[in-house]
Amino acid sequence: MSAQPSVSPRRKRLWRLTAAFAVLLGLAVYLVVQYVTGGPGAPRCTVQAEGEGQPYELTPEQAANAATIAAVGSSRKLPEQAVTIALATAMQESQLRNIDFGDRDSVGLFQQRPSQDWGTVREIMDPVYSAGEFYTHLVKVHGYTELPLTEAAQRVQRSAFPRAYAQHEGNAAQLARALTGRGGAAMTCTQSRPVDDSSGSGAQVREKLVREFGAGVLPHGQAAGGGARTVRVPAEGTRHGWEVAMWAMAHSGELHIEQISYAGRTWRAADSGEGWVRGKAADDAVPGRGPGDVRIIAGQ
Repeated sequence: MSAQPSVSPRRKRLWRLTAAFAVLLGLAVYLVVQYVTGGPGAPRCTVQAEGEGQPYELTPEQAANAATIAAVGSSRKLPEQAVTIALATAMQESQLRNIDFGDRDSVGLFQQRPSQDWGTVREIMDPVYSAGEFYTHLVKVHGYTELPLTEAAQRVQRSAFPRAYAQHEGNAAQLARALTGRGGAAMTCTQSRPVDDSSGSGAQVREKLVREFGAGVLPHGQAAGGGARTVRVPAEGTRHGWEVAMWAMAHSGELHIEQISYAGRTWRAADSGEGWVRGKAADDAVPGRGPGDVRIIAGQ
């Protein structure tokens, strides 16, 4: 029997280097995925699809940015389709993350460029400002609600990839349905802890509500009804109530929100995995008299 040819030391070293590189590459890909998605077991927001569609999942950071985009659209009395277009655009441009980098001088949720007169970097990095600028340009597009979504978005963005927005239309429509309140309790978030160690307050919640929805979201001169930690938001119809409730849940980590109650349902940060539970806590809902106010309780 002839002897098997031996593998040269050089080839062995090459194999070892190749294997090590493959392991490092796999680790790098894994870390990138975990950074973008939040990692396994991390808090998540899930939007239940209408009909037979698949649920859409996003991180609390993405949900908070999306809720701000929807709230700014609401403050301008824009239709749901405007919010869908804005969300699909931000999904494509930044994955709904408020990033401070991009192509050339592009920054923010919509990758707007200071050199193209979208504002200063500081302004564009403010999600309320950048969403407002997007809507300002969108409403100037004649018949934008009747155009294909990707065309309406492209007329605002002037992207080098004009067809890219269409791939996000389904998820954006699901998310817009939830965040504009049409889907009721269509979205639920698991939030295990606040984003920092500071305490929350009703004043912070009210300030952000007014900044994103406009001054009309709260009664004139309203103090924190029910104590400094509690904010009550009058619901101008059931849809508006769920819109505010979804917004509060999406921002719960940032604002240290412990509990949200509306229309006989309650979401609590401490057991957020249960979702919106019926009868968990009392609210203003009275059978035959409407769903009552949205009640938001900030943590200590």
